[in-house]
Amino acid sequence: MKSIKSILAAIIVVAVLIVLSGTLYTVGEQEQVIITQFGKPVGGPINSDMAKNEAGLHFKIPFIQEVNRFEKRILEWDGPSTPMTTNEKQTIIVDAFARWRIADPLKYFQTLRDERSALSRLNDTVGNAVRSVVARHDLVEVIRTDKNRKVKKTGPVVLPGEAVAPVPATITSATPGTLQTIRFGREELEKQVLEQASPAVERWGLKLLDVRLKRINYNPTVTAKIHEQMISERMQIAESFRSDGKGEAAKINGRRQKELDQIQSEAYRTVQELMGKADAQATQIYAQAYNTSPAAADFYQFSKTLETYKASLGRDTTLILTTDSDLFKFIKKIDGGVTKGTAKPPATQP
Repeated sequence: MKSIKSILAAIIVVAVLIVLSGTLYTVGEQEQVIITQFGKPVGGPINSDMAKNEAGLHFKIPFIQEVNRFEKRILEWDGPSTPMTTNEKQTIIVDAFARWRIADPLKYFQTLRDERSALSRLNDTVGNAVRSVVARHDLVEVIRTDKNRKVKKTGPVVLPGEAVAPVPATITSATPGTLQTIRFGREELEKQVLEQASPAVERWGLKLLDVRLKRINYNPTVTAKIHEQMISERMQIAESFRSDGKGEAAKINGRRQKELDQIQSEAYRTVQELMGKADAQATQIYAQAYNTSPAAADFYQFSKTLETYKASLGRDTTLILTTDSDLFKFIKKIDGGVTKGTAKPPATQP
């Protein structure tokens, strides 16, 4: 009897444990739950954004109701690399990714049921949105991060008294050889993709949090041609900058030469004034020195004449002068070798 009672007690305990295990279930902080009865949802979602925080221990009808668990955390979608055509008919390969979450688990369960179906729908919806937005814009809008092209502001060489010309903050396509104007930029295009795809995914109880363009590659068949075009455009821009630099250099050199000529002219004038004053003072000193007596005046005349001989006469010099010329009055011989205008030498003592 005792053995039979023990067996019955054990069976009862096992049955109670089985019933309790089918009745109790736990809900984690990172998940949300839908209870179904014979495949149909019963009640609302548990621990979802649509209800209060209900994580913890819960009860259900055993063997009849079933627990369906879904992620409450942020999930990722990494789309395949897809060829797309831009507004100017440039073929590029775009690789996009997105972040999403299950916002309405009941609607998600009724329409998709699992994550694989959700990713398949996101491939179609987000991929089509990316393709549509890229097709409406030029390639430069997809490549550039934002619409503002920032240029390093370098201070130009400014001479004293000149006004500083403002440095442009953006480069536009107003002049040949410059970069194309950016109206939107890739960040704005990503916002457009998010706005276009979000209403579509909400039908399945999903919420699209963010969409980004991870990688953009050129079509391999036109990569070489595009690279050559990019090099040509950058060379044109560089040549334009060089031309502007040469123009500024010519202006600076012109102003420099003008100021140099002005400085040299003023210095030459100052030198000539100083030399004139020095010559005047020297002449005055000579006049005062040689006008002290007739003998000093004659000596001055004699020395100046010798200086004239030295400056004007050379080995191959030929002069034709009259006999009464004053130029050679100190070397002309008259009356037995006596130079005109000079005294006879004294007689020698016996």
